[in-house]
Amino acid sequence: MTRIARSKPSRLLYGILAYVSLGVGLVAIVIPGLPTTEFILLAAWAATRSSPRLSAWLENHRLFGPILFNWRNGRIIQRRAKVSATLSMLLCACLMLVFLEHRWPVFLAIGGMALGNLWIWSRPERLPEPCPADLQR
Repeated sequence: MTRIARSKPSRLLYGILAYVSLGVGLVAIVIPGLPTTEFILLAAWAATRSSPRLSAWLENHRLFGPILFNWRNGRIIQRRAKVSATLSMLLCACLMLVFLEHRWPVFLAIGGMALGNLWIWSRPERLPEPCPADLQR
């Protein structure tokens, strides 16, 4: 576990980052294209440095707790979250292509979503099974 920042200004900045990230993560649940998991992970990281109360709330939350547990114990992202992220990014990309002019910012955003999606799918979905030789030790 990470220690709480020592100076009051540092704790304040980490606290602001934690609450803003949590807010964006909550909004991202309903807005396609915004990554929920990444903002919740950022909020948890900042909360461990600023607010034990917020950190404990996130870790014990019915939705966010399992995400944080999986991340801290193997950098795991469940398949359901991967599929959800992929579908929301596809929906967002389609909406951008239909409603916005096809200029470089649109393609940059779609490229960013594609890179983010590749990274998400590169994460494991569960802890690796221990091999039989490791169990005998």
